[in-house]
Amino acid sequence: MLDLDPRPLPLLTHDLPGTGGVAKTTPEDFIVEELPAYLPSGDGQHLYVWVEKRNLSTQEAVALVARAANVNERNVGYAGQKDKAAITRQWLSVVTPLPGLTVDDDRLVILTTSRHANKLRLGHTKGNRFIIRLRGVGPDAEARANAIFARLAVTGLPNFYGPQRFGQRGDNAALGAALLGLGEHSESRRADRDRHLFRLFISALQSELFNRIVTARIADGLWEQVIAGDVLQRRGGGLFSTTDLATDQERLVRHEVDITAPMPGLNERPEARDEARAREDRVLVESGIPRDAFQRSRGQAEGARRAARIVIHEPAARLIEPEVFELTFTLPPGAYATRVIAEVTHT
Repeated sequence: MLDLDPRPLPLLTHDLPGTGGVAKTTPEDFIVEELPAYLPSGDGQHLYVWVEKRNLSTQEAVALVARAANVNERNVGYAGQKDKAAITRQWLSVVTPLPGLTVDDDRLVILTTSRHANKLRLGHTKGNRFIIRLRGVGPDAEARANAIFARLAVTGLPNFYGPQRFGQRGDNAALGAALLGLGEHSESRRADRDRHLFRLFISALQSELFNRIVTARIADGLWEQVIAGDVLQRRGGGLFSTTDLATDQERLVRHEVDITAPMPGLNERPEARDEARAREDRVLVESGIPRDAFQRSRGQAEGARRAARIVIHEPAARLIEPEVFELTFTLPPGAYATRVIAEVTHT
């Protein structure tokens, strides 16, 4: 039976007191700055624009830049999606002979421009730096947050997908399953006709299954334990299958490698084996998603492995005025600041 109802995600710091507080009261409370993998060289057919947007999604920013350059939106490149209800800064690229662009929308400001030889593509980033303000916290919030950061420095942070991935109603994964012929959804016919939406909802399903597999390891006390058949990732490097549990366990504790979990799909390589594979299969069965379901994804579910934990870089916490608290930290690409906020606030 299909079971994709939204579930709360576990906290590694549940035994520590949280700060409380509310984020995103205003866009100024959530500031994100992209850390580019490289800077434009100053020469090439692609115009790179460093933009600041407010209350604007990345796709909306892409549409504005495409309109200003008089090109199709497909000709605008970006390294990653950024939050809408926030102030965010990121690079966009567009093929145009124009020396610059003028955007007639006060939600988007072009801060600087340059040129480069190649189009900016997804993943061309080192991560994101966040400045987040929490309102309504207690006077001891700074001490509580620093204790939580100290714990997460040892354990790492679960690399869960955040709620943005699953839609306002939390049913994007269920819609993805319906597109594979598993269950029904009122929006499945519309999404089936739109290639972008089809891929979006299939990806949401993969993300939900990843979250559940990681959650199961935490629940069973295997968050910091290498088991037979695990696929590990060298920190900042490639994937490999464990063959020496004792050695790889020591490397896991030293944060040299991370356990991975699957984004289930067509060509998931390398695959987990033995105990690790059996655990993954059990979660899929309990969710009602057979592994071969992704054969019906029209090639839109390639499959991948994703690190189950990440490191929070340069975390800091300070009370900037009564009941207003500021968090600053940097996350690697694809990680969700909402998970840091959840661990700190316990809300």
